[in-house]
Amino acid sequence: MNIALIGLGNILLRDEGVGVHAANTIKQRYAFSPYVEIIDGGTMGLDLLPIFEGRDKVLIIDAVDFGREPGHIGMIENDDIPSVLNSKLSVHHINLSDVLFAAKLMDISPSEICLIGIQPQSLDVGLDMTGEIKGKIETLIDAVIRKLKEWNVKCVLLSHQELSK
Repeated sequence: MNIALIGLGNILLRDEGVGVHAANTIKQRYAFSPYVEIIDGGTMGLDLLPIFEGRDKVLIIDAVDFGREPGHIGMIENDDIPSVLNSKLSVHHINLSDVLFAAKLMDISPSEICLIGIQPQSLDVGLDMTGEIKGKIETLIDAVIRKLKEWNVKCVLLSHQELSK
């Protein structure tokens, strides 16, 4: 099995960077089998296409406009993902839809794609996430870990000693 966990977002736009922050936190806290790669996808857009190639499963973490209250966490899978991305938060969402479409055209789509997103509160310029999103990031991370475990991925929480090295 070959799995990619991709955190998307622009860390210069407050809550828009939540996917990158969550992926980096997961990478620091957990150990995974070598077949799981955690990727800071930032705003890579179409440059994500090679990352999709050869993967069995791809899990994406991102800020998503669900049209709900800030901090709402949702999960969208497979063919339902592009329909949610019609409501754009930033330029990289256009490219994620393009990547998914191009991957299908090239017949390199993973067998499973999952997007776990959180409704942002602010996309203003700034390095810090809002308190609302910071307060929900642990819940977001828990949802990602649950999905990985559903995919039979062993997620080993590192000890405090290992984290401080």
